[in-house]
Amino acid sequence: MRVARRGAQERVVAGVRRGIIEGRHLPGQPLSEQALAAEYDVSRTPVREALKQLQIEGLVEIRPRVGTFVRSPSRREIVELFELKEMLEGMAARLLAARGAVPVLDELEENIERSGHAVARGDAEGYATLVHEFHELIVRGADNTQLQSHYRTLMNQLAYHRLVSASLTRPGRLGASLAEHRHVLELIREKDGFGAEFAMRDHVRSSERATLTADDPLTGGRPLRKEL
Repeated sequence: MRVARRGAQERVVAGVRRGIIEGRHLPGQPLSEQALAAEYDVSRTPVREALKQLQIEGLVEIRPRVGTFVRSPSRREIVELFELKEMLEGMAARLLAARGAVPVLDELEENIERSGHAVARGDAEGYATLVHEFHELIVRGADNTQLQSHYRTLMNQLAYHRLVSASLTRPGRLGASLAEHRHVLELIREKDGFGAEFAMRDHVRSSERATLTADDPLTGGRPLRKEL
């Protein structure tokens, strides 16, 4: 019974986490235990435990005697998370460059090619998915399990897909982002570890600037810059 309950809890955690990251559950939105129990066909006990876990991860806020809500991060939190993202992804690019000709480089080349087609079509949503894939490939290619673990936690807290989608609404950002990706991959292929790290850090900072000035669904359509 305990094993079954644990499995049900993990299923709810994974499903609600994915819903928050992908934007099906928006910041400030209430999460009903009863509705979630019905959706996942479980009792309310594993739902309650799942929501506690998601609160630890920083994705929901449980307000006693009020309810549970999708958490809306402050501007400061997003800035701090981007600072960590810059550090981790810069390190990943450097480690990947040091590995030489590994299969993940071909996957990155394919990603760049598909990204170019998406940009040519003006497909911002499709490109946002490819952006997430590009960064995941860089981190996976670093071949460092601790780095991957910390990065995965960070991405969950950052709700990155929604932030990328918002940043790509800035004029010219689609093409600029693609050019930055190409530059990072070029330096990795040249085994220029420090150059790749600095290029990746610059890219993350550019993405942060675009995000902080975007009309972002994380804040109900208000630019993040206005949140102090």
